[in-house]
Amino acid sequence: MQGELDEWFDGDAGAGDESTVAAAATDESFPARCLSLTVEGPWGHFRRVEGNVVKQTYRVIPRTTVAGLLAAVLGIERDGYYDLFAPGNSAIAVQPVRPLRTLNMPMNTLSTANEDLTSLNPRGTVSVKLPNPEKPRQQHNYEVLVDPAYRIDVALSDAETYRDLRAALAAGTSHYVPSLGLSEHLADITYHGEFAVEDGPSDDAVAVDSAVPDAVDAVVPDPDTRCQLEESPAFMETDPGGRTTSSFTTYAYNPDAGALRVRDVDTARVDGRTVVFV
Repeated sequence: MQGELDEWFDGDAGAGDESTVAAAATDESFPARCLSLTVEGPWGHFRRVEGNVVKQTYRVIPRTTVAGLLAAVLGIERDGYYDLFAPGNSAIAVQPVRPLRTLNMPMNTLSTANEDLTSLNPRGTVSVKLPNPEKPRQQHNYEVLVDPAYRIDVALSDAETYRDLRAALAAGTSHYVPSLGLSEHLADITYHGEFAVEDGPSDDAVAVDSAVPDAVDAVVPDPDTRCQLEESPAFMETDPGGRTTSSFTTYAYNPDAGALRVRDVDTARVDGRTVVFV
C-alpha cells in the first residue's frame, strides 16, 4: 500500500508528513488517512430519483450529496467536482448517528418551468427570472427527515484538494452555505479531525457502525436489530445535457443508528469505529 501512496503523491507530501497523505479506496486497499466530520440539521430532504406524487427522501445521505456538500465547502462550481469524487479518486463512509425519522410536510410551491418565470427588470443591464407570484400555488407533500445527523469519513487522492478541505473544515469555514439536500434545510458541520485508516477486524461476523455499501447478502440477521436497504446515487459524470448518475450503491443500514453485523466485508477502523468505504 505504501508503494501506491508514494506513486500517487510523488514529490507532493512533505517527508514524514503523514497528515498530507490521502489515498483512494480500491478493491485491494483503504486510504491511509481520512477527514472525519458530522453534518446535521433540524430537517433534511434527499430527493429520491423515482417519480412520485409524494416527494420521498433517501434515509442515508447519498454519496453524491456528500460530494456536493464537500464541494460547496471548497467553493467548487456545479459539475466541477465529479472527477475529484470519482471511483479510484475518493473514499467515503457514512454513519447515521441519530435514528432516522421522517414525516410528510405539505408545501405550497410555484412552478420554475421557463414558461412560468417572469423577468425582473427586463429592460435593465441585469435581468433576473423569478417564479411568477401571480400564478396559482401547487401543493406537494414532501417526506422530510427530522433531526438527521451523519458522521462522514472522507479521503481524496488529490493531495491539494485534500489539504484545502482539511483547512476549511478545521477553520469552520464554507464557501457556500451547507445544506442537507434542499437549500432551505441548513446544516451544521462539526469537524472531528484527521485520523489514520487501519485495517478492520476480520472476524466471521463483524459489527459495522457505518452504512454498509453493496453487501446485501453479507448482513447477519439479528432479531433485535433492524436492517433496511436503500439504493441511491453514488457517482456522477457530465454529459452533453449537463450531468447524469453513472452508478448507484445499495446501502444496508440500521435505521435506529446502531451497528449491523456483516461477514465477508472489507472493513476499516477510523477513530475507534468500524466503517466501510465506497
